Amino acid sequence: MTIGLLLALAALALVDSTSFGTLGIPVYLLLASKRSRGLLIYLATIAIFYFLVGVALMLGLSTVMERFGDVLRSDPAYWVQLVLGVGLFALSFRFDPKRRAKRGEPARRFEPRVGGPRVMVLLGLTAGALEVATMVPYLAAIGIMTTAELTTGQWVPVLAAYVLVMILPPLALMALRGLAGTWLEPKLERLRTWMNKHAASALSWGLAIVGFLLARDAAFYLFFQRP
Repeated sequence: MTIGLLLALAALALVDSTSFGTLGIPVYLLLASKRSRGLLIYLATIAIFYFLVGVALMLGLSTVMERFGDVLRSDPAYWVQLVLGVGLFALSFRFDPKRRAKRGEPARRFEPRVGGPRVMVLLGLTAGALEVATMVPYLAAIGIMTTAELTTGQWVPVLAAYVLVMILPPLALMALRGLAGTWLEPKLERLRTWMNKHAASALSWGLAIVGFLLARDAAFYLFFQRP
């Protein structure tokens, strides 16, 4: 395990820490309640969710490739990937605020509310499930660790550190609010307003990028690389 590998993973984790699920929703929860319990439950849920997803991918990716590598690299599999990529790219337009405005449709809003422990756990699981497929940096990090052929004793703590970095910004905001008191409230409110304005656009771009990458990879194989 090299310093370069760790720095690359740290950079990817910092990018992941700015997603709607790891930063956007926590800001809403910070403003919705003075208590920290709900936010801590949410952050713990999403961190555990991503850690378990990472463990499953690390343990299963090599096995899947060994057993089903030929199937996954077959023409039918690439056609499915192409259709999925085009579908995600097309779906991105449904969330595009400018396109919705032209059609006279209201912009989609994301405003989660603080609830009891069960509600916060459900919110964390829902946010993680909706975002995991579009979190390209996280999937890239899993790919990097798999390619580096790290041992279990190496990648488990690295993965745990990765998900911890992902939730550091909201934890820092929580601590800062405790120290700064009401001074931070208007700044969080402005941040929430900005995210509320751009969340749908960010989701649209995320779906479009993932869809394009999937479709491009499949199209390159099917039309240019296939023997």
